[in-house]
Amino acid sequence: MIDFIYITLYKLVALTIRIIFRLNGGLEVIGRENIPDEAGVIIAPNHISYLDPPIIGAVLPKNGTFMARKGLFEIPVLKWMISRAAFPVDRERPRPSTIKEAIRRLKKNELLIMFPEGKRSDSGELMEAKRGIGMIAGLSKAAIVPTLIKGSDKALPVDARWIKRAKITVVFDKPIYYTLTRERKDKEKNVSQDDIGGRIMDAIRKLQEDYGDNSS
Repeated sequence: MIDFIYITLYKLVALTIRIIFRLNGGLEVIGRENIPDEAGVIIAPNHISYLDPPIIGAVLPKNGTFMARKGLFEIPVLKWMISRAAFPVDRERPRPSTIKEAIRRLKKNELLIMFPEGKRSDSGELMEAKRGIGMIAGLSKAAIVPTLIKGSDKALPVDARWIKRAKITVVFDKPIYYTLTRERKDKEKNVSQDDIGGRIMDAIRKLQEDYGDNSS
């Protein structure tokens, strides 16, 4: 019963978010068909606004699971919902249990949303990927979908108190697959953690170029 309530509420919140942003300048989603539906998948977006998590969650083809900073789980209003849509990450002291939990979720065929940069970019420029996404992607062998978010930083700029009118575009790239190895016999598929993170950011940078975002 609790799961039914959560799924229903998730869909209702997602629909509400989509309606709000479509009315507030427009919400365009490109490439959603690129998200594999037969296995666990890592959705890897850039991060330029606090609006990014709800936007991504609202446009996915099925319920997504977030890796969220542990402080969010201490907010009473959010605690019930976020504990079902996410699991906590300690940014100051990353733990092996977090990696294991992420891989477990992917093995259960969940959509796992991970922001490769680890935090919001205040300047809007792409930052380097944290090592965690490379480790999780390589060990789980899950598909990675590089994702571009445009316009959310204009809808909610740094230090803004309210949402401004702006068009938001979300672009899902074709999935890529990598496996970690020490020998690196196949350089295209078997790569290091840092290689995986770097290639994800390169793919997002290419999306920026293809979709006319020259801010970075």
